[in-house]
Amino acid sequence: MSINKESDLAANLQIGPTTLGMVRIYIEGDGVDLPLDFDPDEALEIADELRAAAEAARKMAK
Repeated sequence: MSINKESDLAANLQIGPTTLGMVRIYIEGDGVDLPLDFDPDEALEIADELRAAAEAARKMAK
């Protein structure tokens, strides 16, 4: 699967802090149980990338 390929797959996404001071992105779906832990600086970089992608998608939709 690539970034531009549509899919019928569904998953739950949870994001929050852990007791160890990390930021966890937790993905759960059919046959998938994927906890991803990032230090706070990495999490902020991901947030910046997500915001940039959202802004680019908004421009493409116009």
